[in-house]
Amino acid sequence: MEKGDLKILNKGEEEEMELQGYRLCRWRLALVGFGVFCTGGFLLLLLYWMPQWCVKSTCTRTTARDAEVVLLRSTDEFRRWFPARVRVMLAPGSNPFHSLETQTTSPSPPSSHSCTFSNSASPPLTKGQSPHPSNGRPAQELITKFSDYQPTQIRYFTFHSTKYYWNNEVQNFKVLTGLEDLQVSCSTLHLEHTAGLSRNLQEYRRLFFGVNEIAVKVPSVFKLLIKEVLNPFYIFQLFSVILWSADEYYYYAVAIVFMSVISIATSLYTIKKQYIMLHDMVAAHSIVRVSVCRANNEIEEILSTDLVPGDVMVIPRNGTIMPCDAVLISGTCIVNESMLTGESVPVTKTNLPNPASGQQGEVDDAYNTEEHKRHTLFCGTNVIQTRFYTGELVKAVVICTGFSTAKGQLVRSILYPKPTDFKLYRDAYLFLLCLVAVAGIGFIYSIVLSILNKVPAKTIIIESLDIVTITVPPALPAAMTAGIVYAQRRLKHIGIFCISPQRINICGQINLVCFDKTGTLTEDGLDLWGVQRVENGSFHQSEENAYKENLVKSQFVACMATCHSLTKIDGQLSGDPLDLKMFEATGWILEEATEEETSLHNRIMPTVVRPPKQLLPPEPVLSAEQDMELYEISSAYEIGIVRQFPFSSALQRMSIVARLLGEKRMDAYMKGAPEAVASLCKKETVPENFADVLESYTRQGFRVIALAHRRLEAKLTWHKVQNIGRDHIESNMEFLGLIIMQNKLKAETPGVLQDLHKANIRTVMVTGDNMLTAISVARDCGMIPPGDKIIIADALHPHDGQAAKITWRYADKPQKPRLEEINISFEDVSHVEEPKIQEMYHFAMNGKSFAVIAEHFPDMLQKLVLHGTVFARMAPDQKTQLIETLQGVDYFVGMCGDGANDCGALKRAHGGISLSELEASVASPFTSRTPNISCVPSLIREGRAALITSFCVFKFMALYSIIQYISVTLLYSILSNLGDFQFLFIDIAIILLIVFTMSLNPAWKELVSRRPPSGLISGPLLFSVLTQILICLSFQTITFLWVRQQPWYTTWTPLTDVCNLSSNQSLSAHNDTEIDEHNIQNFENTSLFYVSSFQYLIVAIVFSKGKPFRQPSYKNWPFVLSVVSLYFFLLFIMFHPVKGIDEFLEIVCVPFEWRVKLSLVIVVNAAVSVVVETFVLDVVLWKLVFSRDKQSNFGVTPAAPTSQGVIDLRAYKCLSWLCCPYKKAPKARYMHLAQELSVDPDWPPKPTTTTEAKPCPDNCSSYQIMIGS
Repeated sequence: MEKGDLKILNKGEEEEMELQGYRLCRWRLALVGFGVFCTGGFLLLLLYWMPQWCVKSTCTRTTARDAEVVLLRSTDEFRRWFPARVRVMLAPGSNPFHSLETQTTSPSPPSSHSCTFSNSASPPLTKGQSPHPSNGRPAQELITKFSDYQPTQIRYFTFHSTKYYWNNEVQNFKVLTGLEDLQVSCSTLHLEHTAGLSRNLQEYRRLFFGVNEIAVKVPSVFKLLIKEVLNPFYIFQLFSVILWSADEYYYYAVAIVFMSVISIATSLYTIKKQYIMLHDMVAAHSIVRVSVCRANNEIEEILSTDLVPGDVMVIPRNGTIMPCDAVLISGTCIVNESMLTGESVPVTKTNLPNPASGQQGEVDDAYNTEEHKRHTLFCGTNVIQTRFYTGELVKAVVICTGFSTAKGQLVRSILYPKPTDFKLYRDAYLFLLCLVAVAGIGFIYSIVLSILNKVPAKTIIIESLDIVTITVPPALPAAMTAGIVYAQRRLKHIGIFCISPQRINICGQINLVCFDKTGTLTEDGLDLWGVQRVENGSFHQSEENAYKENLVKSQFVACMATCHSLTKIDGQLSGDPLDLKMFEATGWILEEATEEETSLHNRIMPTVVRPPKQLLPPEPVLSAEQDMELYEISSAYEIGIVRQFPFSSALQRMSIVARLLGEKRMDAYMKGAPEAVASLCKKETVPENFADVLESYTRQGFRVIALAHRRLEAKLTWHKVQNIGRDHIESNMEFLGLIIMQNKLKAETPGVLQDLHKANIRTVMVTGDNMLTAISVARDCGMIPPGDKIIIADALHPHDGQAAKITWRYADKPQKPRLEEINISFEDVSHVEEPKIQEMYHFAMNGKSFAVIAEHFPDMLQKLVLHGTVFARMAPDQKTQLIETLQGVDYFVGMCGDGANDCGALKRAHGGISLSELEASVASPFTSRTPNISCVPSLIREGRAALITSFCVFKFMALYSIIQYISVTLLYSILSNLGDFQFLFIDIAIILLIVFTMSLNPAWKELVSRRPPSGLISGPLLFSVLTQILICLSFQTITFLWVRQQPWYTTWTPLTDVCNLSSNQSLSAHNDTEIDEHNIQNFENTSLFYVSSFQYLIVAIVFSKGKPFRQPSYKNWPFVLSVVSLYFFLLFIMFHPVKGIDEFLEIVCVPFEWRVKLSLVIVVNAAVSVVVETFVLDVVLWKLVFSRDKQSNFGVTPAAPTSQGVIDLRAYKCLSWLCCPYKKAPKARYMHLAQELSVDPDWPPKPTTTTEAKPCPDNCSSYQIMIGS
């Protein structure tokens, strides 16, 4: 493959892919068709399973520009292949953002942000590439409508509901999302995009952007059925059924077909139901009638499906469901964004600032959805109310439509999720390959043996292939999913709902859980603890509330009453909980103008706030001469909110402009993060002890809000205020004081975190709150134990020629470290008598520092997350990046959040559980109805139980295959086999019954420190399977050889049957007719049938383990009843032969003393299996050898070892030397890093030191770390 032909799509994004171009080749296509015919369709199946083979075998390589088919490959760890057909569309122009006239008459050179999609030198269209517009209208109709324009060929392909168009400028396929592609500035949106589009231009753009809908097509049952049936396992089952039918083994074939039909029907019902639910969720309000502005100042009503980027949409007064993403350019909206953010609190959306009309020098930034989200109305959100001017409308410019919207991206993440990468599934395929190899040996053995004995060719083929179906059990998929299905039911019973059942097993491996703070660890609401006002540059004593007569007219209370985004919905105050608490603490009243009142004025009627009459000073006594009306006007105390600058998470503040009734000058009020507010205030108004007072509150876990005020200039009129930028308002403020809010821990939080800590599961806090507040909450809830050091990493971007650097400091004065606990590395026990004492420490950092470290110190970031416990002020994308970093060092990461801004992290984590049932959390694998973190241990416990169940079932099915394989192979040596009804009894009465009942064990009642293995290719599981195989092989071989050494042994005939000795005379006449043609009935067959049948039950009991991950098997009554019933039945038919049963199972009657000997063989077999599994493996090898990697759980300090623990360690040292004399490096990367850091004298970094990043010589990409105090 030539590198020059390889294109990269979506570079640097999550959906980054490699693209290769191909052109259909007729002779290759004919050759593949001939191969499909010769292989009876099997080659077609193979090409269906391997799409890259299909493309490469039927096409030839070409450039991406000339491609008829493109082959896409993801660049993530899964490296998946996707083919896509390149189509050609006829359009009257090549750039959707240019008018048709400029593209056909006098084309101007493209701008730096233009998007030219023409293919001027395209090759002629081939068959199957008929030109057509993307919205499905006939090409001839399009050409007729735009007959004055020269049609242009536009090449594109569709992948995952996204269209990629060929771009001549970049010589690559590009996604066309909307106006954001143009990098259009805010002023340009106001100047050039407010008039709307003409109908022709709208229709022209719709050719490129398509219909504005998020189409979730519900596949037909037939299509889903074909896709399900073509699964490799079902194809193998079909092959097995055909083979068994040829061998006249109809009974089990019918049973397998019946199970497969039930499994397929259940799967189809579940998939269909999920598609219907998603379709109904998306289809609700997806098509509405909207009003749009036309270029000639007309308002036209159209369907929302006709909207395109650039349309100007009129938001109705009574609200609407947004059908697209649009930016407000006039007016204000109250919006419920719970569909996207999970927050049910309505937010206020204001119009996009227009720098062109503001003061000189204001920055004119390019519009960006993330940066301007306070001005953006997102698709699917509910506009509750609008505020508007008389004569003017609330308008919004459409930014993007369809799947390019925020809701479209959410739906795409559900429709096309990333595959689950779990070692269990990878190991399962490797294990199956091993079974296939074993089957290959048996296959060759059977053929050679049959040829030597001159067996007919048909029999050789059937019996040889039968070995394959025995070794690779067709019922394995159904058996493996049983444990997951039962776990999903148990989770549903405790209020945890799952949309990705495969992740339940992965949750059993979780060893680190990230928690959001507000609403997850702490209560949703905030309580006002007190206020601390500032006067004359110094703090007053803290006060419990501001509801006092002497403060009613103070600027402090006025700021509390006005600086918020509250609104009234149906007569009730609604808005951010913090704003609500703050406003309620003032006791003031908020009044909003009605629509009728607003329509009487030429501007928006301001929201008015006023104190209750009881808080105002008493009214003076009036003389008769005084004008009562004039007095009422002058004595009224009301403040009108003129302009609001919404809260910005980037700026960490909000502000408003207000006017006191009767005053000529306006006032500006601001509230926000104390550090941000203080930096914008006059230095003389900020108390000298500001930092100390703030730190004293944040250390106690309080959330602190700072207030500030500024008297505006008289020249600022109402109209100027509406167009001024917030930077001109938010400067030279006067510091007013602090509001102290208390965010209480949820009652369940400390106990749950303690349970996780005992289970050696790390806990990490990821929050958008203040650093010191987060650290305090982490200490209060037990996430950071008392005495542990907290090192804060403050990182700065490079500036003024200086490199990026990290400053290290203690969060507080170090207390006496926890020396009673030690961290022992079980990788090296040479100094076990003198364990190394290691002080525990934790790193804390904010989002800005995290971004700097990720960019300039990537290697150090992995070291920091090893002990990073608090990550504050983290943006949503940074939360996702943190999850990916933790996964990069081989942690199995869980994430628990309330759904607000956590969607990305919840999806990316191995086990994301949302505490919100809102639509935003629909992408989370798990959703809990319990609004606290107690669901996390429950999920992990059920995950561990499901994982162990999967291991048990897989091991049991593997042993079932091998046991039956051994029996058949031994019998093949005497040209015998198991009978059809013997197979049927084993496969249905024993195997299926045991598999579906042994999966019913509930999860263990508590979490333990030991974690289950992550894959089948691990020491304990391999030891367990191999030892049981050897045991079963030994006892079957002993039985097979021993029965042939018995003095009574002879070739079995009805005359030699022990039970028929008394009727030899009557049987002699029928001797010739009753001889078994297939040689099924013989002493070897009967003996092996008894022993192997008991072996299935023995390994079922041995493998069905309980504590510490599942409840004991004796509490699983269906399993116990099944095993006991089968034991009694087998003992009954062995010691008390029944003619009907013997004839049905094709077993023969053997002497009583041989039955006793068989029972002894079975008892010894059971004893050996139980001892090896429960004592040798679970007690000796697991605790002292296999647990080495598991017990070295770095980041969690185990308790000091007892004297017995030291003895165990010494025993471990001896056994490790015997079983594994070389020193084995840990498999997990975080363990490897912990080992390196444990011997690094410079780690952790010393407080008051600085780490600088310096580029290496010769411009290498790594960094040298320079440390200096």
